Formats: sequence, C-alpha cells, structure tokens
Amino acid sequence: MDFDFSPEDEAFRAEVQAFIAEHAPKPGDDAGVAKWHAAVREKRWVGFSWPSEVGGGGGTISQQVILKDEMSKAKAPSLGSCFMGLAWVGPALIEYGTEAQKKRFIPDILDGKYQWCTGYSEPDSGSDLASLKCKGVRDGDDYVVNGQKIWTSIAMWSKWIILLVRTSGDGTKHEGITCLLVPMDSDGIEVRPIQNMSGGSMFAEVFFNDVRVPVENRLGSEGEGWKVTVSALAHERSSIAEVTGLQRTIGSIRELAARCQKNGKPASEDPGIRRRIAEADTKVEAMRLNGLGALTRQLKDASLPGETSVNKLHRANLEIELGELAVAIQGERGPLDGAVTEEDGKWQRLALNWPEVVIGGGTPNIQRNIIAERMLGLPKD
Repeated sequence: MDFDFSPEDEAFRAEVQAFIAEHAPKPGDDAGVAKWHAAVREKRWVGFSWPSEVGGGGGTISQQVILKDEMSKAKAPSLGSCFMGLAWVGPALIEYGTEAQKKRFIPDILDGKYQWCTGYSEPDSGSDLASLKCKGVRDGDDYVVNGQKIWTSIAMWSKWIILLVRTSGDGTKHEGITCLLVPMDSDGIEVRPIQNMSGGSMFAEVFFNDVRVPVENRLGSEGEGWKVTVSALAHERSSIAEVTGLQRTIGSIRELAARCQKNGKPASEDPGIRRRIAEADTKVEAMRLNGLGALTRQLKDASLPGETSVNKLHRANLEIELGELAVAIQGERGPLDGAVTEEDGKWQRLALNWPEVVIGGGTPNIQRNIIAERMLGLPKD
C-alpha cells in the first residue's frame, strides 16, 4: 500500500486548492453556484477521469481522488449536477455505448442538463438482482416493456432511466438481461413517490405498461445487461472521497456534544458518548486506509474482487450509527433545545434518512454476499 502521492499529484492538489479559494461561492449565492459549475466544466473537472475524446478531463485516478477530496474538505459545490449520470451511466456509455449514444448523452451528462435514474431493483428480486422479471419483448425496431421497479432514486425528477429488463428465459438468469435507455416521459410510464420516515420522497416505484423503447436505445448487446450493470456499479462503489464527508460529520457531532448537556455536564465529557465518537472515528479511518489500498491496486491495474464493498458496508453502518449518536447526544429534550431548532432538525433528519444511503447502490446484504463470495471464496449456497 502506498500512502504518499507523487510530486505531480501534490502539484495538482495545490492547483485545486487555489481554484477553490478563487471560485468557491458563499452559502446561499445561487449565482455563484452557477458560475462555479461553469468554471469546473471549463476546467474539464466534471468527468475528470473520463477520456478527453468524449469531453472528459483525461485525468488519472489518483488525481480524481485528490480532486474530490479537496472539494469535500472545502464544502465546495458538487463537480457537476447530474449525479447518477456521472457516477455510473456515463462510465457505462463510455465502455458499452455506440458512437451515436456517446454523442447524444455524454455532453448533456457533463453539462448537467437533466437527471438520470436507475431502474434495477424490483419488489420480488430482493438482493438477487438477476432474478428480475420486468420484461422487454422485441417487436420490430422496438422493445415493449412491462413490469415494475422500486426504490428508484429521484425518478420523479429524472428525464431518463437506465433500465434492466428480461429479454430471454434461456440460459442462466444473468444471460437473459438487457440494458435499455428510456425517456421518462414515454407513454406507459407511471411514477409513484415513496415517502420516507422523515416525510421526504427520494425513492419511487416506477411502473411500465407497454412502453415502447427503440432498439437503438439498447446499451450493449442483447443479453449483455448484467455485464453492463456490474461495470457501472463498480464505478459507484469506490467511496474513497466519502471519507472526508464522514469526517466532517463526526466533527459536527463533536461540536454538538460540546453544546448539549448530559447529567448536568457537557455531553462531550460523558464516557459513553466519547467512546461512541471514538468508535466512529476508528471506522472512518479504517475506510480511509482500505480506500488507499484499493486505490494503490487500481493504479497497478490490479483487480478489486469485492474490496470496494467493504467501504460501502462500513458507510452503511456509519450512516445509521452517526444519526443515532447525534440524537442520543441531544437527549429527550432535543426537539425543544435551541441547538436543535437552530439547525432545523438536521440531526433528526439524518437519523431518519439513512435508507437513502444504505439501500442505494446495493444493500448491506448484497455487500456481505460480494465480500463472502469474491474476497473470502465462500460458496454461494
């Protein structure tokens, strides 16, 4: 494992820090945010590691980690506004898309013109995504899609969906899956938001009733959808840059503990609270070191059989633990204390919104299966 970045990488870090100091908008400055997005796009820092021939920055993996890390430390706006398009739709297009598809979709993803959502999970599939039943039947130059998806993030705000459908029952269940790119305003699509515990609606159910999708919107070959999906999710699970965000959350929880009282003293002096904060700190540090190890192997072109799932599993647990810890620090008087009302229920929302992070990109059970099968070599049955 290499803990040090090269001199060239450190020079790039200094460049990023200088850019942030010059361009980062102040909180609430909407015009400044718009200028920020234009500036990072001009620098080709949106899609930084994508090939330059498709509009990306052609940057190295290590420099991409530095870029995201410094942005997170500075609490700068995001690099681009099309999250799912940048996280996995774009990389899948780069690897499997036709030239026409790349020209059609990638510039819009980089420019953040609209949002994408992901049609993978189904009510009866559970952790076994390959058992999906949503069907796509070839009819001339179209596929006719019927079925349902669930836990589809931001479906109600998205213009396109990257969709997995079953096009064949022959062979193994993995071989009969095809990936389609579908406009969300297509006739026959119905979106039903799912309200979460805090009253928000990030997820939705999506129903498909005789939805016609042109064959030209197929990503990869027919029956190659599983391969496309595995490749796409591998980009989403690297998670190194998330460590900085978790460290920032723990720092805010320390400040909260200093403000709140427990047994007549600052909660930060309570042994139980101190122990829980230290445990969270240790887990985040383990994530950081595991991420550096994965990065080292990526730079050496070594495969990562399940290793990135370790960080995904750690983060899922931490999202729940940190929310519960913050609420415990505030105690029963939390909803009445000024510290809570000043933050508009920030910590209560964190404690209730964890499913959005924990479920998204693969549930903890999926990550445990990946770790068991690919890292530990345990049998599937």
